[in-house]
Amino acid sequence: MSKTTATYWNTLDPDARERWAPVRGLEGMAEELTLSLDPETGEYTRLTRFLPGADTAAFGGKSHPYPEEVFVVSGRLHDAAFDLWLEAGHYASRPPGEPHGPFRTDTGCVVLEISFPGRTG
Repeated sequence: MSKTTATYWNTLDPDARERWAPVRGLEGMAEELTLSLDPETGEYTRLTRFLPGADTAAFGGKSHPYPEEVFVVSGRLHDAAFDLWLEAGHYASRPPGEPHGPFRTDTGCVVLEISFPGRTG
């Protein structure tokens, strides 16, 4: 099996608004849009939109046993694990187990995330 595919469409267009879903546990703070998914491996590509004023400090930081890549598309997001403001254009390739977050944003932020849950190590 391989990742799902889609033809060209503008994920940030107001007409695509209904495709975004609240992030479970972060309702009112963050929304997500899965762009592609491999149901066999669990690998996915997703956009996460942190709404202005979002702050996940109450949930603490996190890490997971698989690698992921993140790219900040727009806005800015503070990653407390690195005490760093990530702005449009910031990119990271995170190894398995790397701590990140909690996150906060004043202006809002859209992040592209490519995750590989099938590649633990």
